[in-house]
Amino acid sequence: MKRGKGLTFVGDSRVQKYDKPKLNRDYSEFPGRTEEFYPDFLLKEWVTGAVFLIGILCLVVAHPAPLERVADPTDTGYIPLPDWYFLFLYQILKYTYASGPFNVIGAIVIPGIAFTALLLAPWLDNKKDRHWKRRPIASGLMLASVAIIFYTTWESVAYHDWEQQNQQGEIVFSNLDADDPVFNELIRTNCTSCHGGELAGGSGPGLIEPDYNPETVEAFVRNGVGEMPAFEGTLTDDEIVAISEFVADLEIVSADEADNVPESEE
Repeated sequence: MKRGKGLTFVGDSRVQKYDKPKLNRDYSEFPGRTEEFYPDFLLKEWVTGAVFLIGILCLVVAHPAPLERVADPTDTGYIPLPDWYFLFLYQILKYTYASGPFNVIGAIVIPGIAFTALLLAPWLDNKKDRHWKRRPIASGLMLASVAIIFYTTWESVAYHDWEQQNQQGEIVFSNLDADDPVFNELIRTNCTSCHGGELAGGSGPGLIEPDYNPETVEAFVRNGVGEMPAFEGTLTDDEIVAISEFVADLEIVSADEADNVPESEE
């Protein structure tokens, strides 16, 4: 520490005396190596952002987001699938000790530990050395996390039934008349809980695609089939006939021909 020489007294304090004030040097002193923030640098940023924005817009126009049929709360057979960046969590919920009676572990405990560790990372690892090779614990945990996320995401994609996934959410336009009193008074009460709100399928099969005739449908309703119970004795003969004729009249039509298309599917 300097004593006396090179110091100047200011009041009761001694501060270092500088011959030249320490000010930021002007950018003009570095020709070809720097530029003005406005407009040069900012213009480059705007042009780069515009290129990426136009690219994203072209991608959206060329490949619009896929839509599924309108959400049906009565469809208990529907299997939801998260977006790709959450597939690793979806896969974890399939393992023995993270599903069923251990659902809390897979849904709350494991993600909670991971995100808590991520939040506390600056305090848990406070070494001054920033090179990853000299921080084996932090680097090892990071590589292990990336490997787990990569593997569970890949396993979720590789073993998922994508054909069934596409079929269960497929938009189907039909000639279903939701204002028909038969639909409102009989179908809604007795059929939609299993066959879906639009009769496109739920825990039971869809009733639109098969080419049923009234006699076949009436036999199913009267006597039951598979897990479907018999309704004879529960419904009158006239009600069974009305349901049979309504279901047998269902058919798939094009979007232009559909008389009753929900707004979300247009």
